[in-house]
Amino acid sequence: MDNMHREGFVSLVGAGPGDPGLITLRAAECLAQADVVVYDRLANPLLLRIAPQAEWLPVGKQPNHHPVPQEEINAILIEQARQGKRVVRLKGGDPFIFGRGGEEALALAQAGIHFEIVPGVTSAIAVPAYAGIPLTHRDVACSTALITGHRAEWIENPEDDWQRCSLGADTLVFLMGVKNLPRIVSQLLEAGRPESTPVALVEQGTTTAQKTITGTLADIVTRAAGIRPPAVIIVGEVVRLREQLGWYDSASHRPLFGLRVLNTKSFPNREAASHPLGMFPMDEFDRQVYTLGGEAVHMPVIQVCPPQDPAPMQAAIQRLVAGSSYDWVVFTSTNAVTAFFDQLGDSGYDARVLRDTRLAAIGSATGQSLQQRSIQADFLPSQSSGAILGEEIPVHTRARVLLPRSEIGLPDLPQALIARGAQVDDVPAYSVRTARPDQVVLEQLLAGDLNVVAFFSPSGIEGLAHMLAAAGYDTPLPEVLAPLNVACIGPSTTKAARAMGLTVEITAQEYTSTGLVQAMVIWRQHS
Repeated sequence: MDNMHREGFVSLVGAGPGDPGLITLRAAECLAQADVVVYDRLANPLLLRIAPQAEWLPVGKQPNHHPVPQEEINAILIEQARQGKRVVRLKGGDPFIFGRGGEEALALAQAGIHFEIVPGVTSAIAVPAYAGIPLTHRDVACSTALITGHRAEWIENPEDDWQRCSLGADTLVFLMGVKNLPRIVSQLLEAGRPESTPVALVEQGTTTAQKTITGTLADIVTRAAGIRPPAVIIVGEVVRLREQLGWYDSASHRPLFGLRVLNTKSFPNREAASHPLGMFPMDEFDRQVYTLGGEAVHMPVIQVCPPQDPAPMQAAIQRLVAGSSYDWVVFTSTNAVTAFFDQLGDSGYDARVLRDTRLAAIGSATGQSLQQRSIQADFLPSQSSGAILGEEIPVHTRARVLLPRSEIGLPDLPQALIARGAQVDDVPAYSVRTARPDQVVLEQLLAGDLNVVAFFSPSGIEGLAHMLAAAGYDTPLPEVLAPLNVACIGPSTTKAARAMGLTVEITAQEYTSTGLVQAMVIWRQHS
């Protein structure tokens, strides 16, 4: 239905406290159906992947700096809804917990705009939990108060109000209070809280940048001098439990905690279900990094495309259709599997043309890609290497081998097969070209906001170099990546990286995404 002929609707949605896994199912559903998303700066950028169809309008607020005034935000919501659009107002945490969601809802109601409220996990609850601090505990605290850190700036009778807050609940949670921490501490002391009362400040809670400082009312101002917003302040005896209950930032349970990894690999949309909640487009590498406490920032540097000349691939398929002209088809990557079967389907055929042909796959991921098509590989090499496959595959002299792969595939595999007497049709099944950069991620890379860059093929290294050049950056790739640690999926990629002047700190022993994550864990434990 045309937008001008349907009724607009606004969903005031809580984005959660930072960890994208804490977004609610209803919030994800709203994003997936949105025409426009009006979002704050504290909403995790990963949430944008749920709504690639939507127009994203940033109205982010920072402490003491509101580039888009609240009245203008209200007007944007009303204007977009009156155009017949489904609008999502994506707010950090919960829209009704110190998020001015009530004001926005009132503005919509007064304008006659239909709306809904989608609660979010508030940082007031989630951040203490991620720091290992229960807000209530049967033996320690039976009540909690949520307080805005700006309260002392506007309340009418501050002395009486602080007296009620300080003594009215066992655990106090302050949001947006970093700037006013000295005043909060002095008011609590004046209201009767003892100096020995435990206090914790948790910066960027539930994210890989989470940082926790603990102390007491007597010394927390000094201890927390380096803490910056956004941060949550927790006051009360429950803070002492963190020593036993801290889990999220534990190196023993989450060895990649705090590590931000640039994933340069492209992946098909069907891998979106890899995420535990099935919402975010995450490949296996992303998912494992996330599970181990790190953050995989995804920016594919190459784009898989049809071959420049499809005729050789089409001719190879016709030979398969005509009879058993190939003894083996060897797949070197998941991209090769996808490209081959896409071309097979486009030509009007299916896997039955392979009935007299044996199949080999390099690596478990490539084998799994075949299994997803209900096809079992007849041979997997002991290592995910073209050269090793060429040495180990049971081919006889004059065996016919079809090798559908990238137009820029390395020569080691066909050379190894030919050396054993095989006849190899090395056919371009797909080509690669430099992908369009994600400007936000590119800026993070150049600013040194990432820790590791992961490469999955030699073409990925070249792709990143070409991407930087195409984006107007003339700094050589080795200089750009010098502050980062370079991780490569195997020896071929490591060799290509070093040939381009890169220093490689991490090379997977098992040439898979899982192997690369394991190598990163070992490197982290010894660095």
